[in-house]
Order: sequence, then structure tokens, then C-alpha cells
Amino acid sequence: MIVIADTSPINYLVLIDLIQILPDLFGQVVIPQAVLQELQSTPAPDAVRQWLMNCLDWLVVKTVQQGDPTLANLDEGEREVIALAQEMKADLLILDETQGRQAALSRGFSITGTVGLLDHAGARGLINVPTAVARLRQTSFRVSPRLLNALLDRYKQG
Repeated sequence: MIVIADTSPINYLVLIDLIQILPDLFGQVVIPQAVLQELQSTPAPDAVRQWLMNCLDWLVVKTVQQGDPTLANLDEGEREVIALAQEMKADLLILDETQGRQAALSRGFSITGTVGLLDHAGARGLINVPTAVARLRQTSFRVSPRLLNALLDRYKQG
């Protein structure tokens, strides 16, 4: 399975100390060069830049061979995620931003985001979803409270 991730989901999984769910769920995850640069950039949280210093054999960086000019309205990371997905015929894209998700869907890709990853990991018993959501709420992650509440409802302790 070829899985390609954008910056935001990696960033937030690192911040809530659940980045390990990516290799647990997918084995290997691919990111384009632009995503690596965003994760290493000065605006990125220190925890994310520190995490990147470890050599991770499950995170593979690929260079996009040919961009897609129809994606000019997206940021560079999202453009490269979708372009790389087209080149590699990816099975799943991990994107949070609405415009990137819409562009990926319009090209026929399956997508998930940070919340979807938490749901998948919870369904497999890899994480405690209420704890993960509580941690996510302590970050700058923006999502509809209704979406988080629906996720929590599926994992209520009882």
C-alpha cells in the first residue's frame, strides 16, 4: 500500500506523541521533499524538528518528478503530495486542509486526515481515542468540534 502524507498530520501526531501510529497502521509512509522542508522549517514546532533528526526507516522522502500546474492554488506541500500520488499511483493520501482534500478527491484518491488516523488507530486498539483527542485539543489543530465529538462518541468508555 502506498501512503503519502502532508505536513499537518505528521506535525500534530508528533505533538500529541502518537506519530508511531503511522508505521503501525501502514508500515511505510512517503512524503515529498516539500513536506520534509516544511517539517524542518523554522516555523515548525521544536518537537517536530527534533523528531525529524532521528533516522526513521518507515518515513521515505521522494522527489516529485513533474508538478501539476492545476494545483497552483494549494500550498507547496499539498501540491507535491498530490503530484507524487499521481506519479506513484498512491492508495491513500493523508491530508487535513480542505482545499487539498478536495483536489485529491477530485483526482480519485482515497484520503484521510489526522482525525481519521486517530479513528483507524482506535479501531485497531492502538491508542486510547479519548486521551488522543484531549491531547489534540491542547494544540492549535483546527477541526469542527462536532467531528471530534462524533469520534469520541464511538469510543466512549462504558
